[in-house]
Amino acid sequence: MNCQFFRKICIKGLIYIILILSSSFINAQVVNVSGNWTASIPAITEAGSNYTGTYDNSGSTAPNLITLSGTLPGSFLNLLSSSGAKMTMRYTPNPWNNSLTLSAKRTGGTTAIHGLCVLCTASINGGANYIPISQTVDTTFVTFSFSGLLGVGNSVTFADINLIVQLAGVSVTIPASTYSARIVFTIVAN
Repeated sequence: MNCQFFRKICIKGLIYIILILSSSFINAQVVNVSGNWTASIPAITEAGSNYTGTYDNSGSTAPNLITLSGTLPGSFLNLLSSSGAKMTMRYTPNPWNNSLTLSAKRTGGTTAIHGLCVLCTASINGGANYIPISQTVDTTFVTFSFSGLLGVGNSVTFADINLIVQLAGVSVTIPASTYSARIVFTIVAN
């Protein structure tokens, strides 16, 4: 029997056990999205006319108002230390025309710290201007900054981030059809 072979198997087994145990202590970051938006594009009634080309949901009310909220658990905050976190976005087409583009910006947003935390602050930064959304690459939407001494049983919640989505590139040259896309948000270390 080869002792080296069994040693490698034991080391791999220990690594897998450590990964499984450590992942059970780290809670997931959650992004809740409420609402959706369907662009209201008027019909062309006159020959030679084109669409305005850009539409957004800035004047929308529920359910067309899109609001983001969520939780950053203490285990995630402890891993971040002072680097903070960022929320990224990209879109998934279903179906889509590549002449159409999506951008997003935010209005509002609040943070609250829960648990025992000494001299702690949390804030949401960026996203006040339209940011193009890519289909292939995650783009930073907003960042979350933390400061203070992280305590026991702490977490940060964010709420009331109103998402303004802009659709551009609408034209009579695009085949008439129903196009849709889903925006995916992810929170990662900054």
